[in-house]
This record gives sequence, C-alpha cells and structure tokens, in this order.
Amino acid sequence: MNLQSTQSEYLCHPGDSNCTDVFKESLSVENYKMQHVPSHGPTPIHHSEFPHLFPTVDVPDHAHYIIGSVILIVGITGVIGNALVIYVFCRSHPLRTPGNMLVVNLAVSDFFMSLTQSPVFFLASLHRRWVFGELACELYAFCGALFGICSMMTLTAIAVDRCLAITRPLALLGQVSQGRAGTVLAMVWLYALGWSLPPFFGWSAYVPEGLQTSCSWDYMSFTPSVRTYTILLFMFVFFIPLSIIAACYLAIFRAIRKTRREVRRLDSGETHKVLECIKSEWKMAKVALLVILLFVISWSPYSVVALTATAGYAHVLTPYMNSIPAVIAKASAIHNPIIYAITHPKYRLAIWHLFSADSPNQPACPGCPDWQCHAY
Repeated sequence: MNLQSTQSEYLCHPGDSNCTDVFKESLSVENYKMQHVPSHGPTPIHHSEFPHLFPTVDVPDHAHYIIGSVILIVGITGVIGNALVIYVFCRSHPLRTPGNMLVVNLAVSDFFMSLTQSPVFFLASLHRRWVFGELACELYAFCGALFGICSMMTLTAIAVDRCLAITRPLALLGQVSQGRAGTVLAMVWLYALGWSLPPFFGWSAYVPEGLQTSCSWDYMSFTPSVRTYTILLFMFVFFIPLSIIAACYLAIFRAIRKTRREVRRLDSGETHKVLECIKSEWKMAKVALLVILLFVISWSPYSVVALTATAGYAHVLTPYMNSIPAVIAKASAIHNPIIYAITHPKYRLAIWHLFSADSPNQPACPGCPDWQCHAY
C-alpha cells in the first residue's frame, strides 16, 4: 500500500479542505487492520511510529465517560470487597479450612480482575480510544482472560467440593487437606493459563474491541483460526464447566431428598443429627450456587456477542453491543464479596469477631462434627 493508491481509493482530491484528515484516518485504519490479519506482506508499522494508530469509534463523548465511570465503580468495589474477603478468610481460624481455600482463590482472581482491568479501561475511556500501545493491549486482554477463566474453574471446583461434602461425607473423612486443595488450585491456574496463552502464539489474537477502549481476544474476525479458538474456548471454559456444575447440584438435590426420606423412615436421634448437618452444608451450597448463577448471568451477554460474531454475523454487532457486555462480564468480580457479606453467616460473624473486641467467639459449625463441616 502506498500514499497515492490510498488517496485515490478514498477519493481524496487536492482541492478538498478535508483531504488531509480523511487520508490520515484511513491510513490509520488500514495499518491497524494489517497488524491483525495474517499475511505474508510488508512489515507492519509499529505503534511507536504512530502513537494514535488505534482507531476511534464515532460515538458521543459522554458514552465513553459513562462507561468509564461505571467500570471505575466496579473496579473500586471489586478491589475493596475481594480484599476484605481474602483478609477475613485468612485471619479467621474457623474459616481457614481446605475447602475455603477455593473461596479465597476465587476472591484472589476477582481481586486481580478488578485491579488490572478497571483502571486501564477507565483511563482509555477518558481518552476515548486505546492509548497504551499494542503490548499493553495484549497484556490487558491476557489478564482479563486468565482471571476470568480462573474464576470459572474455581467455581466449578467449589461446586464439586460441595457435592462431595453432601453426597459422600464419609468418603472425605481424613482426605481433605490443604495439600490436596493446593493441588486443585494449581491445576485451576495452569488450566486458565493454558487457554490464555495461545493468542500470543498466533492462535487468535488480542486486539481492541467495541468502543476501542478495552481489549479482548479477537472474536470478530471470520477466519478458521479465530473461529476454532473461540469455539473451543467456550466449550472447555464455559459450557463443559457449566455442565459439571449443573450435574453437581442435581446430585446434591437428590442426596438431600433421599436423606429426608431416610430420616422420616427411621426417625432416630442420629439420623436427625445427620439431617441437620446436611442442611447446614446445603445452606453453604446455596450461597455458592448464587455466586455461580450470577457469574454465569454476567458472562452470558458477552458469550452471546462472541458466539454471534463466530457464527458469521459480526456485521450486526455495534460497538455498544461489544463494550457493554464486556463491562457486565467484568462486574462479575464484585458478586462474590457482596453475596458473602449478605448471606454467609460465618463470614459476617468472622467480620464482627475481627473488627469488634467484645464479639462472641462462636464455633464454626454448631452441633455438627468437624468432618461434616469441612468446607465452610
């Protein structure tokens, strides 16, 4: 591509007063496309040579400012809320259990999701375009993918943990340890890392999206590489984990119904104690289920947008339809601390115990053996 051909292509005549502006904008757009379409053509122009290489979107300025303000509020809430969850669960002895390591890991991934995404998104919104360069765009999108996938897989692990605690409590006796929980967490992070790194090596790519104030993996390009990555990504980090979660809670429902029938049939003191402990486990399982449901609801609009583009209908998507679902997805990082603060009795008790000198020191699971209340 040369200057003469580009000028003639956009009908930019020397007598036209807007000639220079039109030509510069079109050149920026073409250079941006060259960097993200696989080819064997000329070497692409680097961002250091053209600091405003990333294009803008023709939307009102107040749209950028509103979205930027929302993402800033989400980020502040996510950082403070998840930091509090980490602090409380680590400082409170009754909550320092192997199962709760999963809850802390969820708070860690949500904390870093808020910390790495919201401030950058907010600053880019103030400039109404991505101003941090190509490398920063790739790192930003990588962090969003890594922490988002880690959160989803951690929620899956929490669902499996709740299922085993209710359906096979005796089988877990003496087997749940911090070492085993640490192994699960290591597998979760490695799995998330495995799905976040491929765009760095040519399988899809990390590019600006929507209003051009944030970055994500390239789901808009209709190429075999991009489509394959998007389909497999959603299959292995969204739909399959979601199926596992659904199967776990179906097993939990069946176990509770079966236990209630056995209690009514036997009507003994020991069976009533078992039922009470299972009810206690079920209360905590419902808290986890609420966190999972809100996470899935938050990511569903973004999933619909990405899958719509993958199906070949990217032309029907507007910049708003890309950016707003991305903001909703990033807001999933604030659900965990809010839900635990409202619905988790032991979490509220731990906060009261840590921040009030005269608070009562109550047991972690009144009336239940330790082995039956291992997780929460």
